[in-house]
Amino acid sequence: GTVGGSLVGWISLYTCLCGLNAKRGYEWNCRLVTLLHGLLCVCLTAYVGFVDGPWPFTHPGTENTPLQITTMAISLSYFLFDMAWCVYFRTEGPVMLAHHALSILGIMLALGLGESGIETCAVLFGSEVTNPLLQARWFLRQLGRYDSLAGDVVDLLFVALFVSVRIGVGGRMLYCELSATRPSLVVKVGGTAIYVLSWVFMVDIGRFACRKSRTKYQRWKEQHRTVEANGLSGKAD
Repeated sequence: GTVGGSLVGWISLYTCLCGLNAKRGYEWNCRLVTLLHGLLCVCLTAYVGFVDGPWPFTHPGTENTPLQITTMAISLSYFLFDMAWCVYFRTEGPVMLAHHALSILGIMLALGLGESGIETCAVLFGSEVTNPLLQARWFLRQLGRYDSLAGDVVDLLFVALFVSVRIGVGGRMLYCELSATRPSLVVKVGGTAIYVLSWVFMVDIGRFACRKSRTKYQRWKEQHRTVEANGLSGKAD
C-alpha cells in the first residue's frame, strides 16, 4: 500500500512540476524530484540509523521496524518511477540502470524477507548522501555556472563524500554484513554486488578527477605564461 501510494505521489509531483515549470524541460523537472528524494531519503535513513536504531554495523539481519519499512517503501517507489523515466527517455547508461535495478531488488528483498531493513537503510543513506551534490552539478551546468568556484566546491565535496562514505564506510558495512551470521546469503550477495558497483563508479570518478585536475593545471600554466609575457612586454616598453 505504501509503495503504491508513494509511487502515485512521485508521479503526481513530477506532473505538477512539468505543468508549473514547462519551459525547463522534462529532465530538469525529473532531477528536481530526484533531488527531493535524495534529501528526504538521507534525512529518513539518518534518523533510522542514528536515532531509531538498531546500529547497522552491529545488528545486520534484524527484523524490520515500521519506520524502516516506510522508509524503504518510499525509496522503492521513487526508484521504480525513476527507472521507468530513464528507460523511456534513454538518458542513463548501463551502470546507472544497473544501480537502479540493484536498489529495487535489494529493497524488495528486505521487504519480502521482513529483515535486514537496517543495513538496507544504511546502504540507501550511503548511496543517496552524494545525490544532492550530483544534482547541484547538473543544475550548475545547465545554468552555465559550472566553471566557477561553486562548481569546484560541489565536485570536491562530491568526490570526498563518495570516497569516504560509499567506499570507506561502505566497505566497513560490507565486512560487518559478511562476517555476521544472521543476514541471509542472498542479502550478503546483494550487498557485495552493490559495493562492487560503487567501485565501478569510483573508477569513473577517479578518471574525471584526473581529467579536471589536468585541465585546471593547464589553464593555470597558460594564465601564468600570459602574465609573464605581459610583464616582459611592459618592461620592454
